[in-house]
Amino acid sequence: MNRKVFQLIADNTSGVLSRIAGLFSRRGYNIESITAGVTTDPNYSRITIVTTGDNDILEQIEKQVAKLVDVESIVELNPGDSVFRELIMIKVKADAAQRVEISTVVDIFRASIVDVTVDSLIIELIGDQPKIEAFLAMLESYDILETARTGIAGLSRGTESIVKL
Repeated sequence: MNRKVFQLIADNTSGVLSRIAGLFSRRGYNIESITAGVTTDPNYSRITIVTTGDNDILEQIEKQVAKLVDVESIVELNPGDSVFRELIMIKVKADAAQRVEISTVVDIFRASIVDVTVDSLIIELIGDQPKIEAFLAMLESYDILETARTGIAGLSRGTESIVKL
């Protein structure tokens, strides 16, 4: 199984995300993560989809998504030529003594503690997936109560591959 990150520019209309996800569902394709947001032009949304499959399936996904009426463009974001980021929020059970230990790990990873209660912390970390996975591994010895992840957002490096609308 291969993994690809596709970036779509699509019309910013109601139901566009549903139609794109529906194509994946109807064809039995997997969406590992999907993020969407309006671009600098409010008429368009930038959608980043991470999907897996063999080379033939990934090629089919790209072709079929490109055929959708709402999709203006689709490009593959290659890891070496792109920057990817993800946000994770982690709620960790922590007493006063554990807070100091956890704060050290938070500082090492340049994360932030965004909420503190008597018995827990909420930590926010932004980074690529290997950084997030390494951070989670460092917190394994603590009681992780909840996590929330945004999925990957990405942009290609440089100015050659900018989509002009």
